[in-house]
Amino acid sequence: MKFDVTIFPDDLNESIEIARQVERYGFDGLWTAEAAHNPFLPLTLVAVGSQTLTIGTCIAVAFPRSPMVTAQIAWDLAAQSKGRFILGLGTQIKIHVVKRFSALWIDKPVTQMREYVEAMRAIWKSFQAQGSLRYRGEVYNFGVLPPFFNPGPIEHPNIPIYIAGVNEGLCKLGGEIADGFHVHPFHTVRYLQDTIRPAISEGAQSAGRTLQDVALSCAIFVVTGRNAEEIERSTIEIKSQIAFYASTPSYRAVLDLHGWGDFGERMNQLTKEGKWNDMWRDVPDEILHEFAVVAPPEELPYKVRERYHGLLDRVGYYFPFKPADETRRVIWEEASRAMSTQAAP
Repeated sequence: MKFDVTIFPDDLNESIEIARQVERYGFDGLWTAEAAHNPFLPLTLVAVGSQTLTIGTCIAVAFPRSPMVTAQIAWDLAAQSKGRFILGLGTQIKIHVVKRFSALWIDKPVTQMREYVEAMRAIWKSFQAQGSLRYRGEVYNFGVLPPFFNPGPIEHPNIPIYIAGVNEGLCKLGGEIADGFHVHPFHTVRYLQDTIRPAISEGAQSAGRTLQDVALSCAIFVVTGRNAEEIERSTIEIKSQIAFYASTPSYRAVLDLHGWGDFGERMNQLTKEGKWNDMWRDVPDEILHEFAVVAPPEELPYKVRERYHGLLDRVGYYFPFKPADETRRVIWEEASRAMSTQAAP
Protein backbone atom coordinates (compact mmCIF):
# COMPACT_ATOMS: atom_id res chain seq x y z
CA MET A 1 0.00 0.00 0.00
CA LYS A 2 1.41 3.37 -1.05
CA PHE A 3 0.98 6.54 1.02
CA ASP A 4 0.29 9.86 -0.70
CA VAL A 5 -0.41 13.43 0.33
CA THR A 6 -2.61 16.14 -1.12
CA ILE A 7 -1.55 19.78 -1.31
CA PHE A 8 -3.54 23.00 -1.65
CA PRO A 9 -0.84 25.67 -2.02
CA ASP A 10 -2.20 29.19 -1.53
CA ASP A 11 1.07 30.52 -2.94
CA LEU A 12 1.93 28.70 -6.16
CA ASN A 13 5.62 29.47 -5.68
CA GLU A 14 5.69 27.31 -2.54
CA SER A 15 5.02 24.18 -4.57
CA ILE A 16 8.67 23.38 -5.27
CA GLU A 17 9.69 23.40 -1.61
CA ILE A 18 6.55 21.51 -0.59
CA ALA A 19 7.42 18.80 -3.12
CA ARG A 20 10.93 18.55 -1.72
CA GLN A 21 9.61 18.15 1.81
CA VAL A 22 7.07 15.51 0.77
CA GLU A 23 9.87 13.57 -0.93
CA ARG A 24 12.14 13.90 2.12
CA TYR A 25 9.40 12.36 4.25
CA GLY A 26 9.49 9.38 1.92
CA PHE A 27 5.91 9.54 0.74
CA ASP A 28 5.03 7.89 -2.56
CA GLY A 29 2.82 10.42 -4.27
CA LEU A 30 1.50 13.97 -4.30
CA TRP A 31 -1.94 14.99 -5.51
CA THR A 32 -3.55 18.34 -6.20
CA ALA A 33 -7.27 19.02 -6.37
CA GLU A 34 -9.58 21.41 -8.20
CA ALA A 35 -10.81 23.64 -5.38
CA ALA A 36 -9.96 27.33 -5.05
CA HIS A 37 -7.04 27.03 -7.48
CA ASN A 38 -6.19 25.33 -10.76
CA PRO A 39 -5.05 21.73 -10.09
CA PHE A 40 -2.47 21.56 -12.88
CA LEU A 41 -0.32 24.63 -12.25
CA PRO A 42 1.27 23.46 -8.98
CA LEU A 43 2.29 20.19 -10.63
CA THR A 44 4.55 21.96 -13.11
CA LEU A 45 6.59 23.15 -10.11
CA VAL A 46 6.22 19.88 -8.20
CA ALA A 47 7.70 18.07 -11.20
CA VAL A 48 10.76 20.32 -10.97
CA GLY A 49 11.05 20.04 -7.18
CA SER A 50 10.89 16.24 -6.98
CA GLN A 51 12.65 13.27 -8.49
CA THR A 52 10.69 10.19 -7.44
CA LEU A 53 7.19 11.32 -6.46
CA THR A 54 4.20 10.13 -8.44
CA ILE A 55 2.23 13.31 -9.10
CA GLY A 56 -1.34 13.76 -10.22
CA THR A 57 -4.73 15.41 -9.97
CA CYS A 58 -7.34 14.21 -7.51
CA ILE A 59 -9.31 15.48 -9.21
CA ALA A 60 -9.46 17.86 -12.15
CA VAL A 61 -13.03 18.52 -13.27
CA ALA A 62 -13.29 17.12 -16.76
CA PHE A 63 -16.39 18.47 -18.47
CA PRO A 64 -15.64 22.23 -18.30
CA ARG A 65 -12.47 21.54 -20.32
CA SER A 66 -12.33 20.24 -23.86
CA PRO A 67 -10.64 16.82 -24.02
CA MET A 68 -8.07 18.49 -26.30
CA VAL A 69 -7.20 21.06 -23.62
CA THR A 70 -6.83 18.41 -20.93
CA ALA A 71 -4.91 16.06 -23.25
CA GLN A 72 -2.41 18.79 -24.07
CA ILE A 73 -1.87 19.72 -20.41
CA ALA A 74 -1.43 16.07 -19.45
CA TRP A 75 1.01 15.50 -22.33
CA ASP A 76 3.22 18.36 -21.20
CA LEU A 77 3.13 17.26 -17.55
CA ALA A 78 3.99 13.67 -18.51
CA ALA A 79 6.99 14.96 -20.44
CA GLN A 80 8.10 17.37 -17.72
CA SER A 81 7.80 14.77 -14.95
CA LYS A 82 9.45 12.02 -17.03
CA GLY A 83 6.40 9.78 -16.81
CA ARG A 84 5.44 10.37 -13.17
CA PHE A 85 2.14 12.10 -13.92
CA ILE A 86 -1.33 10.57 -13.37
CA LEU A 87 -4.36 12.34 -14.80
CA GLY A 88 -7.20 12.08 -12.30
CA LEU A 89 -10.60 13.22 -13.57
CA GLY A 90 -14.03 13.72 -12.04
CA THR A 91 -17.43 14.59 -13.45
CA GLN A 92 -18.60 16.93 -10.66
CA ILE A 93 -22.33 17.35 -10.19
CA LYS A 94 -24.64 19.06 -12.65
CA ILE A 95 -25.19 22.30 -10.74
CA HIS A 96 -21.43 22.98 -10.61
CA VAL A 97 -20.77 22.08 -14.23
CA VAL A 98 -23.68 24.16 -15.49
CA LYS A 99 -23.85 27.08 -13.04
CA ARG A 100 -20.27 27.38 -11.73
CA PHE A 101 -18.44 26.60 -14.98
CA SER A 102 -21.23 27.32 -17.52
CA ALA A 103 -20.21 24.14 -19.33
CA LEU A 104 -21.85 21.27 -21.18
CA TRP A 105 -23.81 18.67 -19.20
CA ILE A 106 -25.82 16.13 -21.17
CA ASP A 107 -27.34 14.23 -18.21
CA LYS A 108 -25.31 11.17 -19.19
CA PRO A 109 -22.16 11.55 -17.08
CA VAL A 110 -20.99 7.98 -17.66
CA THR A 111 -21.33 8.32 -21.45
CA GLN A 112 -19.69 11.72 -21.40
CA MET A 113 -16.76 10.52 -19.26
CA ARG A 114 -16.31 7.43 -21.44
CA GLU A 115 -16.02 9.57 -24.56
CA TYR A 116 -13.81 12.06 -22.77
CA VAL A 117 -11.26 9.34 -21.98
CA GLU A 118 -11.54 7.75 -25.42
CA ALA A 119 -11.07 11.11 -27.11
CA MET A 120 -7.99 11.96 -25.07
CA ARG A 121 -6.38 8.62 -25.87
CA ALA A 122 -7.09 9.19 -29.55
CA ILE A 123 -5.49 12.63 -29.26
CA TRP A 124 -2.41 11.22 -27.49
CA LYS A 125 -2.08 8.56 -30.18
CA SER A 126 -2.03 11.33 -32.78
CA PHE A 127 0.51 13.29 -30.76
CA GLN A 128 2.84 10.31 -30.48
CA ALA A 129 2.51 9.20 -34.11
CA GLN A 130 2.39 12.80 -35.38
CA GLY A 131 -0.53 11.68 -37.49
CA SER A 132 -4.11 12.61 -38.23
CA LEU A 133 -6.83 12.74 -35.60
CA ARG A 134 -10.24 11.12 -35.95
CA TYR A 135 -12.70 10.60 -33.14
CA ARG A 136 -16.48 10.52 -33.43
CA GLY A 137 -18.81 10.23 -30.47
CA GLU A 138 -22.18 11.34 -29.21
CA VAL A 139 -20.68 14.21 -27.24
CA TYR A 140 -17.18 14.83 -28.60
CA ASN A 141 -15.92 14.94 -32.18
CA PHE A 142 -12.36 15.60 -33.33
CA GLY A 143 -11.13 15.65 -36.90
CA VAL A 144 -8.46 18.35 -37.32
CA LEU A 145 -4.93 18.44 -35.93
CA PRO A 146 -2.53 20.37 -38.19
CA PRO A 147 1.19 19.62 -37.63
CA PHE A 148 1.76 23.10 -36.17
CA PHE A 149 -0.53 22.21 -33.25
CA ASN A 150 0.83 18.71 -32.68
CA PRO A 151 3.48 18.66 -29.92
CA GLY A 152 4.99 15.41 -31.18
CA PRO A 153 6.16 12.26 -29.38
CA ILE A 154 7.36 12.03 -25.78
CA GLU A 155 9.27 9.37 -23.85
CA HIS A 156 6.31 8.31 -21.68
CA PRO A 157 3.15 8.56 -23.82
CA ASN A 158 1.01 6.05 -21.89
CA ILE A 159 -0.41 8.47 -19.36
CA PRO A 160 -2.38 6.73 -16.59
CA ILE A 161 -5.96 7.94 -16.21
CA TYR A 162 -7.83 7.65 -12.92
CA ILE A 163 -11.50 8.55 -12.75
CA ALA A 164 -13.49 9.30 -9.61
CA GLY A 165 -16.98 8.39 -8.54
CA VAL A 166 -19.34 7.19 -5.86
CA ASN A 167 -22.14 5.36 -7.63
CA GLU A 168 -22.03 2.09 -9.57
CA GLY A 169 -22.11 3.58 -13.07
CA LEU A 170 -18.78 5.39 -12.80
CA CYS A 171 -17.28 2.51 -10.82
CA LYS A 172 -18.09 0.12 -13.68
CA LEU A 173 -16.70 2.60 -16.18
CA GLY A 174 -13.52 2.84 -14.13
CA GLY A 175 -13.11 -0.91 -14.25
CA GLU A 176 -13.68 -0.92 -17.99
CA ILE A 177 -11.45 1.91 -19.21
CA ALA A 178 -9.36 3.48 -16.42
CA ASP A 179 -5.94 2.72 -14.99
CA GLY A 180 -7.10 3.71 -11.53
CA PHE A 181 -10.10 4.84 -9.55
CA HIS A 182 -10.25 7.64 -6.99
CA VAL A 183 -12.56 6.36 -4.26
CA HIS A 184 -14.49 9.26 -2.76
CA PRO A 185 -13.66 10.03 0.90
CA PHE A 186 -17.39 9.71 1.60
CA HIS A 187 -17.43 5.93 1.82
CA THR A 188 -17.49 3.16 4.40
CA VAL A 189 -15.57 -0.09 4.34
CA ARG A 190 -18.84 -1.91 3.74
CA TYR A 191 -19.67 0.31 0.75
CA LEU A 192 -16.16 -0.22 -0.59
CA GLN A 193 -16.49 -4.00 -0.24
CA ASP A 194 -20.12 -4.40 -1.32
CA THR A 195 -20.52 -1.75 -4.01
CA ILE A 196 -17.36 -0.07 -5.27
CA ARG A 197 -15.02 -3.02 -5.71
CA PRO A 198 -17.66 -5.38 -7.19
CA ALA A 199 -18.77 -2.69 -9.67
CA ILE A 200 -15.19 -1.98 -10.74
CA SER A 201 -14.61 -5.72 -11.07
CA GLU A 202 -17.73 -6.09 -13.23
CA GLY A 203 -16.62 -3.28 -15.51
CA ALA A 204 -13.14 -4.75 -15.75
CA GLN A 205 -14.45 -8.19 -16.68
CA SER A 206 -16.56 -6.69 -19.46
CA ALA A 207 -13.33 -5.39 -21.01
CA GLY A 208 -11.33 -8.58 -20.49
CA ARG A 209 -9.55 -7.19 -17.46
CA THR A 210 -9.59 -7.83 -13.72
CA LEU A 211 -9.95 -5.70 -10.60
CA GLN A 212 -6.17 -5.93 -10.17
CA ASP A 213 -5.73 -3.89 -13.35
CA VAL A 214 -7.30 -0.86 -11.65
CA ALA A 215 -5.43 0.88 -8.82
CA LEU A 216 -7.74 2.14 -6.07
CA SER A 217 -6.74 5.37 -4.36
CA CYS A 218 -8.39 7.45 -1.63
CA ALA A 219 -7.73 10.43 0.63
CA ILE A 220 -9.57 9.10 3.65
CA PHE A 221 -11.30 10.83 6.51
CA VAL A 222 -9.26 10.64 9.72
CA VAL A 223 -9.80 12.07 13.19
CA THR A 224 -6.64 12.56 15.20
CA GLY A 225 -4.79 14.93 17.51
CA ARG A 226 -2.16 15.16 20.23
CA ASN A 227 -4.62 16.23 22.91
CA ALA A 228 -8.32 16.59 23.64
CA GLU A 229 -8.53 20.05 22.07
CA GLU A 230 -6.97 18.94 18.78
CA ILE A 231 -9.11 15.79 18.68
CA GLU A 232 -12.26 17.84 19.22
CA ARG A 233 -11.29 20.23 16.43
CA SER A 234 -10.53 17.31 14.11
CA THR A 235 -13.84 15.67 15.01
CA ILE A 236 -15.79 18.82 14.14
CA GLU A 237 -13.95 19.16 10.81
CA ILE A 238 -14.68 15.61 9.72
CA LYS A 239 -18.26 15.56 11.00
CA SER A 240 -18.82 18.76 9.01
CA GLN A 241 -17.51 17.07 5.86
CA ILE A 242 -19.67 13.99 6.45
CA ALA A 243 -22.72 16.21 6.98
CA PHE A 244 -22.02 18.15 3.79
CA TYR A 245 -21.68 15.05 1.61
CA ALA A 246 -24.63 13.33 3.31
CA SER A 247 -26.81 16.29 2.33
CA THR A 248 -26.07 15.69 -1.37
CA PRO A 249 -28.55 13.32 -3.09
CA SER A 250 -25.81 12.08 -5.45
CA TYR A 251 -24.10 10.35 -2.51
CA ARG A 252 -27.25 8.88 -0.98
CA ALA A 253 -26.41 5.31 -2.03
CA VAL A 254 -23.70 5.12 0.64
CA LEU A 255 -26.19 6.01 3.36
CA ASP A 256 -28.93 3.77 2.00
CA LEU A 257 -26.66 0.73 2.21
CA HIS A 258 -26.51 1.26 5.98
CA GLY A 259 -30.15 2.24 6.41
CA TRP A 260 -29.22 5.86 7.09
CA GLY A 261 -31.52 7.47 4.53
CA ASP A 262 -33.29 9.53 7.22
CA PHE A 263 -29.93 10.99 8.27
CA GLY A 264 -29.33 12.13 4.71
CA GLU A 265 -32.75 13.73 4.53
CA ARG A 266 -32.05 15.55 7.80
CA MET A 267 -28.73 16.90 6.49
CA ASN A 268 -30.35 18.02 3.25
CA GLN A 269 -33.06 19.87 5.17
CA LEU A 270 -30.46 21.67 7.28
CA THR A 271 -28.75 22.97 4.13
CA LYS A 272 -32.08 24.34 2.91
CA GLU A 273 -32.44 26.12 6.25
CA GLY A 274 -28.93 27.56 5.87
CA LYS A 275 -27.67 25.87 9.03
CA TRP A 276 -24.32 24.86 7.56
CA ASN A 277 -22.32 25.59 10.70
CA ASP A 278 -24.56 23.46 12.91
CA MET A 279 -24.86 20.35 10.77
CA TRP A 280 -21.91 18.55 12.34
CA ARG A 281 -23.73 18.43 15.68
CA ASP A 282 -26.29 16.03 14.16
CA VAL A 283 -23.68 13.51 13.00
CA PRO A 284 -23.72 10.57 15.45
CA ASP A 285 -20.43 9.06 16.58
CA GLU A 286 -21.59 5.74 15.10
CA ILE A 287 -21.62 7.29 11.64
CA LEU A 288 -18.34 9.12 12.26
CA HIS A 289 -16.53 5.86 13.03
CA GLU A 290 -17.91 4.20 9.90
CA PHE A 291 -16.61 6.99 7.67
CA ALA A 292 -13.38 7.92 9.46
CA VAL A 293 -10.38 6.27 11.06
CA VAL A 294 -10.15 7.64 14.61
CA ALA A 295 -6.79 7.24 16.36
CA PRO A 296 -3.92 9.23 17.93
CA PRO A 297 -1.09 10.22 15.54
CA GLU A 298 1.24 7.39 16.54
CA GLU A 299 -1.45 4.76 15.89
CA LEU A 300 -3.20 6.38 12.92
CA PRO A 301 -1.13 5.05 9.98
CA TYR A 302 -1.28 1.51 11.35
CA LYS A 303 -5.05 1.74 11.87
CA VAL A 304 -5.39 3.01 8.30
CA ARG A 305 -3.31 0.14 6.99
CA GLU A 306 -5.31 -2.35 9.03
CA ARG A 307 -8.65 -1.04 7.77
CA TYR A 308 -7.72 -0.79 4.10
CA HIS A 309 -5.27 -3.64 3.61
CA GLY A 310 -6.35 -5.48 0.48
CA LEU A 311 -8.99 -2.87 -0.33
CA LEU A 312 -6.99 0.16 -1.46
CA ASP A 313 -3.67 0.46 -3.30
CA ARG A 314 -2.92 4.09 -2.41
CA VAL A 315 -4.05 5.97 0.69
CA GLY A 316 -3.64 9.42 2.13
CA TYR A 317 -5.31 11.70 4.63
CA TYR A 318 -8.16 13.98 3.61
CA PHE A 319 -6.53 17.12 5.02
CA PRO A 320 -3.73 18.77 3.01
CA PHE A 321 0.00 18.57 3.64
CA LYS A 322 1.19 21.96 4.90
CA PRO A 323 4.80 22.13 6.14
CA ALA A 324 4.12 25.22 8.25
CA ASP A 325 1.29 23.54 10.18
CA GLU A 326 2.98 22.64 13.46
CA THR A 327 -0.19 21.03 14.78
CA ARG A 328 -0.05 18.33 12.13
CA ARG A 329 3.71 17.96 11.80
CA VAL A 330 3.71 15.01 14.19
CA ILE A 331 0.99 13.34 12.10
CA TRP A 332 3.19 13.44 9.00
CA GLU A 333 6.21 12.29 10.96
CA GLU A 334 4.31 9.28 12.30
CA ALA A 335 3.01 8.46 8.83
CA SER A 336 6.55 8.65 7.46
CA ARG A 337 7.83 6.40 10.23
CA ALA A 338 5.10 3.83 9.56
CA MET A 339 5.91 3.89 5.85
CA SER A 340 9.55 3.15 6.53
CA THR A 341 8.62 -0.05 8.40
CA GLN A 342 5.88 -1.26 6.01
CA ALA A 343 4.93 -3.84 8.61
CA ALA A 344 2.06 -6.11 7.75
CA PRO A 345 -1.16 -5.23 9.55
